[in-house]
Amino acid sequence: MSVRQPIERDPIRQILKAGALYFAIVFGAGFVLGTIRTIWMVPRFDTRRAELIEAPIMFAITLLASRWVVRRFATRASFFGRLAVGLFALGLLLLSEFTVVRWIRGLTIAEYLAGRDPVAGTVYVVLLAAFALMPSLGVGRSGL
Repeated sequence: MSVRQPIERDPIRQILKAGALYFAIVFGAGFVLGTIRTIWMVPRFDTRRAELIEAPIMFAITLLASRWVVRRFATRASFFGRLAVGLFALGLLLLSEFTVVRWIRGLTIAEYLAGRDPVAGTVYVVLLAAFALMPSLGVGRSGL
């Protein structure tokens, strides 16, 4: 006799699960790519070029992760439910990034932001916005 797991009926819990998983996938990929960028790409190019080369790869990972998470967890969620998934994931991402900046790199958030390249930094902000909005765009729903 097998016992079925109950279907998650709490929409807040579903949003938090989906957002946490979405964050974990994209953050993990970003961590790996950031390590590759720092060790191998920055010495060959410069920081700006290395970050700009990495950006479309991270966008593709964000798109694929969003699609998978929405299909897996939030297919019945409303636009605002899927938006909440993206915003929760963004909050986790910023918290993680600023924690790393503050404690590991020893920079204040202001120093970190002031040290960003204006071009690559702008692309990064656009990617953050895409990361937050991607689940709400419905890329995981059939027909889109």
